Amino acid sequence: MDPEIVAMPHRPAIPPAQQLLLFDDAGSAHSPAAPTNTAPAVADMAHLPPKTEANAVSAAEPASAASAAPQEFRHPRSQCELLLAGHRVAYELRRSRRSSIGFVVASEGLSVSAPRWVGVGEIESALREKAAWILRKLHEQRERASRLAAAQIVWRDGASIPFLGRHVTLVLDPHTTGAVLHEAVETQPHFALHLGLSRAAAPEQIRDAVHGWLQRQARRIFDERCSHFAARMGVRMKRLSLSSAATRWGSASTDGSIRLNWRLVHFALPVIDYVVTHELAHLREMNHSAAFWDVVRSVIPDFENARGTLRKEILPALD
Repeated sequence: MDPEIVAMPHRPAIPPAQQLLLFDDAGSAHSPAAPTNTAPAVADMAHLPPKTEANAVSAAEPASAASAAPQEFRHPRSQCELLLAGHRVAYELRRSRRSSIGFVVASEGLSVSAPRWVGVGEIESALREKAAWILRKLHEQRERASRLAAAQIVWRDGASIPFLGRHVTLVLDPHTTGAVLHEAVETQPHFALHLGLSRAAAPEQIRDAVHGWLQRQARRIFDERCSHFAARMGVRMKRLSLSSAATRWGSASTDGSIRLNWRLVHFALPVIDYVVTHELAHLREMNHSAAFWDVVRSVIPDFENARGTLRKEILPALD
């Protein structure tokens, strides 16, 4: 999960109220990507989850996390700690030349960046002012870490992986050549991927066989969906390539190239279709303007549902 960032403007005295900006994805861009002399312009869709808006945060945020049973959140490089609504929060404090106090809530915990001349008392006042937001994000990060741990795959016979929104069971079958998907039938009410491997196969062998099969399926499915939607949208895709980027689901270039993350194949088809149309829409609007979203909506009227799934879903750890 991307770190959650709050920037607080520094003032000599602490004002009674401050308006803060919460940036969900520091690397996302809303403006068109300008072509250069050496490479085509690229419009990127932000990472998992692809949040791109800078949202104004008011002082009246929900305090559900603050009302939970007291917990301790400790950053591994913490030097300071305080109680926020009964929860002990040990945070990393970094001094910098910046002119404001900044908070980052990531998987490790809370980090605070502050100008060298700002006292600890003022920093703690700022933290208390944003206690509800900080605690909510810390709880979200802890819950996500728990879900990630539960999503870790143990590469063995009988393991389960998601494919097109379904759970597929791995079957080590030395009588099979390559990898063959068996669909659910009355006598076998679940999908099974038969791998041509010995039952004594090493976890790395199983993992590599599954990776290869998933990537082949991704190429086939993405080709089909891109061709289908490009015709509907009146755009021309010149080249499709697979990506394994850790920060993007896909990207589009002004030369007509589309890159899609092969791990989209874990999701059901409506989610894949949303990402495909998102990138194809960039071939008409190389930005995230209202006109761009109108293009997406003209093909996928309820794209917000698929976008929400991308934001919230936890993919299995395939390493």
